[in-house]
Amino acid sequence: MWGRAKTFLRVTVKGELWGTVRNFLKRNGLLTLSVIAVLTGCTLGFMLRGTQLSTQAKIYFSFPGELLMRMLKMLILPLITSSLMSGLSSMESKACCRMGVLTVTYYLWTTFIAVVVGILLVIIIKPGVGTEMDSNRLGGGPVMTSADALLDLIRTILPNFVYVVPDDSDPKGRTVYLELTPPPEIMYKTSPGSSQQMNVLGIVIFSATMGLLLGRMGERGAPLVNVCQCINECVMKIINAAVWYFPFGIIFLVAGKILDMQDPSTLGKKLGWYGITVLAGLFVHGLILLPLFYFILTRKNPFSYIRGLLQALVIALATSSSSATLPITMKCLLENCHVDRQIARFVLPVGATINMDGTALYEAVAAIFIAQVNDYELDFGQLVTISITATAASIGAAGIPQAGLVTMVIVLTSVGLPPDDITLIVAIDWILDRFRTMINVLGDALAAGIIAHLCRKDFPLSREGKVKKQEFVRPTNFLRRNLVFK
Repeated sequence: MWGRAKTFLRVTVKGELWGTVRNFLKRNGLLTLSVIAVLTGCTLGFMLRGTQLSTQAKIYFSFPGELLMRMLKMLILPLITSSLMSGLSSMESKACCRMGVLTVTYYLWTTFIAVVVGILLVIIIKPGVGTEMDSNRLGGGPVMTSADALLDLIRTILPNFVYVVPDDSDPKGRTVYLELTPPPEIMYKTSPGSSQQMNVLGIVIFSATMGLLLGRMGERGAPLVNVCQCINECVMKIINAAVWYFPFGIIFLVAGKILDMQDPSTLGKKLGWYGITVLAGLFVHGLILLPLFYFILTRKNPFSYIRGLLQALVIALATSSSSATLPITMKCLLENCHVDRQIARFVLPVGATINMDGTALYEAVAAIFIAQVNDYELDFGQLVTISITATAASIGAAGIPQAGLVTMVIVLTSVGLPPDDITLIVAIDWILDRFRTMINVLGDALAAGIIAHLCRKDFPLSREGKVKKQEFVRPTNFLRRNLVFK
């Protein structure tokens, strides 16, 4: 009797356990594959480090990961344009203005808080005190003002222009570094830019303007709005099909980066405390402060909301690009977090452009770390300057070529630190870049949830329209089936 009961319990528990595992894999199969892919890529990369692969072999090995990045970047332009144009065209001007003000205000506030968190941690931990660095200086050379670099943020709203310095050996000029006060002999001229990066900020401004104007045009703008809605639906269908390639591409993307990495033990000795400071700041801001803001403003559990974003966070960790992760973030918000489509179409593209909490925190920590390495005491006024400059520079990071280098130089030169010392932290930058991208994506998604809650009264027609549309479609399908059978 006892043996039968024991067998029955074992079979029942095993069956329930298997059912639970099967249901979990069915709901989170892609997420599980992506996490396994990241771990597999790390393991494979460290295993192959001892094989001394040639440069050509590394290029071939990283090719599937390169395809993944190209696939994601291919979807950025149609997703941003179709989302903003179709989303804003269906909004009222008053509701759109209120949502825009709330979104930009929230983004600036969280970015400034991230900078303050970074400054406090780097002052407490002091990772640069007593650190000796053998840095390869960039060397002196042509310079341009950091004020001009900050103005590039505004220039990216329109077609790009960069500054070049004419030279006897190169009449066309060459790109220059930044400095607060340039030598008087330098002469400036503008030349059309040739950046290989996408001007995301300009695309966002143009698409938002077009969307607002299409909404005011009424029936005349309806055909273009319908085209944008169709493009948006097609892009989402492409994403649903492409996500199954992501785990395969992630393996080679992560492994290829590890193959190019310098000796980890050397990096740990020189930059270990600096990396720990940055990661601690990202942890405090991303897992404590941002969820706290979400809870205070919405009175909802932030971690159940974040659970629906895990797929986007894994992709952000693998690609280290918030813009490339934008299609997956949009998919997670619409399908898992059930954010209103109109709000997601506006908040996410804007956030991927101007909301760089992780980047701002990183730049503030890096600037003070370099000051500590050089035994340079920063007073309170300089700390305030760093906080303001890091906030402003992080907003323009997406629109400036070589964003990490240029925006970091803006922060350094604002307090008189040597820009050449950027080379002290370049070796570990690619690792930290992945984690701060996760925080950027998390901040964008949480902002969408907060704005959706605050503006829920401004978009009642979207939910009612969905119900009416479903009620209208059902009898139509029913009549169509009856006509076919008859």
